[in-house]
Order: sequence, then C-alpha cells, then structure tokens
Amino acid sequence: MSQTIKVALAGNPNTGKSTVFNALTGLKQHTGNWSGKTVGNAMGEFELEDYHVELYDLAGIYSLFSESAEEKEAKDFLCFAEPDLTLVVLDATSLERNLPLGLQIAAMGKKVVFALNLVDEAKKKEILIDIRVLQEMTGVPVVPLVARSGIGLQELQEKMVAVLESESTTKEISVCKSYPETLAYLEEMCGHLVPKDVKSDFFFGLLLEGVESFYAGIMGHNNWDELEILELELRQKTALQILKREGTSGDEFLEERALVFLKLAKEIADTVVKKPKNRGDWSTEKVDRFVLSKKTGIPLMMLLLGLVFYITAAGANVPSSLLMEGFTVFGGVLREQFATWNTPVWLTGILLDGVYLTVSWVIAVMLPPMAIFFPLFTLLEDFGLLPRIAFHLDGVFQKAGAHGKQSLCMCMGFGCNAAGVTACRIIESPRERMIAILTNNFVPCNGRFPTLILLAGLFLSGGNPLLTGVWVLVMIGCSVATTLLVSWCLSRGILSGMPSSFVLELPPYRKPKIGSILVRSLLDRTIFVLGRAVTVAIPAGAIIWLLQNITIGNTTILYHFTELLQPLGSIMGLSGAILAAFLLGMPANEIVIPILLMFYCQTGMLIEADGLMQAGEILIANGWTWLTACCAILFSLNHFPCATTLLTIQKETGSWKWIAIAFILPTAVGIALCCIFHGAGVLLGF
Repeated sequence: MSQTIKVALAGNPNTGKSTVFNALTGLKQHTGNWSGKTVGNAMGEFELEDYHVELYDLAGIYSLFSESAEEKEAKDFLCFAEPDLTLVVLDATSLERNLPLGLQIAAMGKKVVFALNLVDEAKKKEILIDIRVLQEMTGVPVVPLVARSGIGLQELQEKMVAVLESESTTKEISVCKSYPETLAYLEEMCGHLVPKDVKSDFFFGLLLEGVESFYAGIMGHNNWDELEILELELRQKTALQILKREGTSGDEFLEERALVFLKLAKEIADTVVKKPKNRGDWSTEKVDRFVLSKKTGIPLMMLLLGLVFYITAAGANVPSSLLMEGFTVFGGVLREQFATWNTPVWLTGILLDGVYLTVSWVIAVMLPPMAIFFPLFTLLEDFGLLPRIAFHLDGVFQKAGAHGKQSLCMCMGFGCNAAGVTACRIIESPRERMIAILTNNFVPCNGRFPTLILLAGLFLSGGNPLLTGVWVLVMIGCSVATTLLVSWCLSRGILSGMPSSFVLELPPYRKPKIGSILVRSLLDRTIFVLGRAVTVAIPAGAIIWLLQNITIGNTTILYHFTELLQPLGSIMGLSGAILAAFLLGMPANEIVIPILLMFYCQTGMLIEADGLMQAGEILIANGWTWLTACCAILFSLNHFPCATTLLTIQKETGSWKWIAIAFILPTAVGIALCCIFHGAGVLLGF
C-alpha cells in the first residue's frame, strides 16, 4: 500500500508555480497574481513510486517574515501542518530575488527541493547558473526545469523520492545565536514547543515576532487553551527584555533576521549566476524605461485603459442588440406556449413580463461588455502590464492612505464591482483591503455605463458620439477622484492606521496564452459574476412586476412608493420615480432606465425605447432637464452597490456591519453631491 505524504509547493509570484502544480498533478489550476486571487491552498494528488502525494499549492509569496494573508497561510502550513517535503519554485532569470524565500524555508530544517524553473528563458538571455555550486552553498538539491514543456519533470520526481528517503542537508542560517542569553532563555522555557522537523532557531525567531497567527498556530498544534497561550506571551515579552539587555530591540532583531537572508541570497547569486556583460533584458529593462517613466508611462497607461473601455463600449452594442432580439423572439414563443396552456394572466405576467424580461435585460446588457472587458483585462495581466499600471498609481493611493494594489481592484471594478471586490484579496493588509472593498463601488461598472452614455448623449453632448465619449471620460475621472477622497477619509476615520509597504512584482513581458485567457476570463470571471446577477434578478423581476401591477386605491404600489420618495428626490434635483428606479434596479444597474421608462409609459412591464431620441422625448416629456440629468449622473456614479456586489461583500467580509456601511457610504455621498449640485444650479438660475 502506498504511503500518503504531504508536499508543499511554495515560491514567489510569476515563477511558474501553478504550471509546476499542473504538470505534477495533471490539474488545470490557475492562481492569478492580481485579479481574483485566492489566498487559500489548492490541493492535487498524484502517485510517486511508493508514495501517494498530496501536493498543496501555497499562494505566491515573497517572505515568511510578514503578516499578510498570503504569508500567514504559507507560514502556518509550513510550520504547523508538517509537510513531509517542500518544493520551492525559483525563477532562473531572477535567482537573487527568489532565493530569500527559498533560504527561509530551508532554514526551517525541512526537507526541501529547489525547482529551478524557466531555465529556457534564462538560456535565451544568456544567463548561466552553476547548479553544483548552488547546491553546495544552500545544502538543497536543485533541479533545472521547464515546467510548461515538461523538461526536467522526471528528474524532479526522482529527486523528491531521494530527498524523502534521506536526511535533510540544508545549511544552518542562525540569527538567535548572535544573542546567546536570549537563546538560552528561549531554549529553557520554550524549547519543548518546537514542532517536529523545525529548527529551534527559526522557531524562536517566529516567537519573537509575537504575532497573533503564531499563537493561534501554537494553540492548534499543541491543543493549548488560552491560559497557556497567555503564559507563552509573557515568556515572549521576557525574551524581548533579555534581547534588549544584549543590545538590540525586537524590531531591530526582526530587521536583522530579514537582512541575513537577503545578504546571503545576493552572495549566492553573485557566485553562481553569470550574465552577459553590457547586455540587458530588452523585453524588460529597455521597455520599462518607456513604460515606467512618468512622462511616457502615465499617458500610455491612460491610453491603454481608455482603449479597453472604448473597445468594451463599442464592441458590446451589436451583441447586446442581437441578444435582446433573440430574447424577444423566444419570449414571443413562450407567450404563445403559455396561451395554449391557458396559463392565468397574472402568472404569465410574473413569469414573462417580470422574471423573463428582467433576466433578459441583465444577460443582454451585462454579458457582452464582460465578455469583452475581462479577456482584455486578463490579456494585460498575462502580458505583464497590470503590475506596471499599479506602479504608477501606487503613489497616489498611498497618499490617500490606501494600498497601491487597490488601483488594480478599481480597474477590475470598471468591468464589474463584484469582481473588483473579489480582487481585493490581493491586498495583504486587512485594513487597506477593507478600504478597497468599501470604495470599489465608486467607479462605474459596465451596468452603469448604459445609463451614463444615454444621459450624456441626450443632455450634455446633443447626440455627438465624440463629445459623449469625452463626457464619459470626465465621469470616470470624477469617480476615481471620489474613490481617492473617500479612501483618504476612511484611512483617517473608522479604518485609520499606518499604510503598509507595497512590494511590487514586475514580471518579465511574456507572450499571453490566448486559450488560457479565454478560459479564465469567461469561466472564472464572466460566467461566475453573471450567474450571481441572474440569481438576484429572478426574484427581483417578479417583485418589480407586482409593484407595477398591484393597485391600492386605484394606483399602483410603485406609484405610492415613488410618492414616498418624492420629497428626498426633489431636494436632490431628481424625483421619487427616479429614486424608485435606482432602488428597484438594485439587482442590476442595467435595468434602472427600463424601470423608469416603464413607470413613465405605464406599460406594466419593462420596455426599451426605440432609439436614443425616443428615450429623450420620454424623459423630457416627464420634466427632465440637463440639471436633472447631471444629478442623475452623479447619483448613478455614487449610490449603493448592486445586489450581486453586496452578496460578494458579505462573502468576503462575513459581516453584515460592513455590508451596511458599503450600502450607506456611497449613497450618503451621492445624496450630498446631488443636493449641493442641485442647490448651486437653482441659485445660479439654471
């Protein structure tokens, strides 16, 4: 019978770790480094001679010495899950940058194998690595690998078996031994806590950090109660006092520990790596001189994002129309079938005029933009441009008290705010992640673009497409400014704290894999988000139909609802009907205008105006002016998230408190802006 073993797969982002995982297990696992990234561990299984291997793919990390969500997952697994072997994937083109993590894992005393991936790219760049010397200096077996083509995979498996059946030969890297009095105290009082196969020096370094996750790991590993953990915390404080007597503080010790691994990594890389003289990496260094320059990079970034938005908006029109036509034809077939079944009129109304028409609107309006936007966004990710966009925006977000990676979540929010909220997982700091989640809704998603384009075209540009596009870009700029302002307020209010550092990985430019892009963007993002939207739209469609078709005192419930909202709407420069349309459009922002037209035309069902001018005539006939349109645009940019986004926030935070704040915060901002703008317009006589 095969012996079951646990193998951990660790490494920096962009080293091909997921490709190694897929090659060993046969699974198609992808962990994106920017959007939608999870911090959990994927697990696959495979047979290796007499072993049944459970391979755990840890999130891509840079160090075991920080308390981000990703580092915490890896540290806890490596220290307390007791893997039998750890595979550390290194990028042969960037050995010095990858080695610190590999050395930290090796310093734990675990059985380790270095998988030196991307040796083909290193060869193209004429980078030579002395494998024998690298093994001697680290004490870790090294296997050259090209994971995507399977080169070196057999040798890697053979080396795994050899290491499993031998003793660890990793070199000892000690920091605590520089402080003998502190080390002696820790060995006497805490030596019995050191997990099996973890070197005491490394374990004591973690203890001196004093982070909550470490104590949680100790508690779970030893089945300790809170009193025992409290005693351990007191010992940690005593150890820090002894350390101070020896001439250093706890923070200085932790900094020294990190520098030891960085210096050793540089020393090893300088010895074993030979690069061609006077020849840089054209695909990164020379291109980055242009891309990372403020003079050229920022305009390029704006051009790229603008191009993505333009292609999304322009390309979605035709498929949206075709889908709506198809749904209309199929709806007619369903209506005839319901008639042959003698279905009651009220049931036909709920199912077809309510549920079916609402779902049709959501799919027809949401699916084409997402099916265009997400592949384009993933293309930028695979090519290596997204981290460089974050590089330019990092300083602005840092000044706002937020995290540089929030810029990537914000960009994802332009496609779908729910996807943008999910993407906030890439932000390590819980405080800054929460800021990003709460402010993601301030940028318009593809569901709000139809409303913005319609109102801009009718009331601000006189139907001129180019001028309409300019106005939409102005709106996007205003939404980004609002995001930064609200982030700044949150970082100095309910989410105050020190901004965390932003370790930014700038991977080399690589040829995107079109097939992988389509699968990830369409299945993992588009269909996933659309499924949530449809789930919410089904009951919402029935409710909207009932509100418009059930009467109380000769008027519909929807009319009573609009009358209730009329006082607030008047102050905001809108009306009760407009506010009701936004509230009933919570399942999907795409149906706000159809609900409003339904109310104005008293049709009892959602309708689509026959062209821009007819929609304009209906709105103007019901008292709309350019001031009304501007207030509606402001509220469209700043109001409560859609139901899909709220569900996503609940999933990500697990708290109704943050859902309430996510609902109230943008709505309060929108109401305030509308009141100010409308008041100024009235005072100026507009």
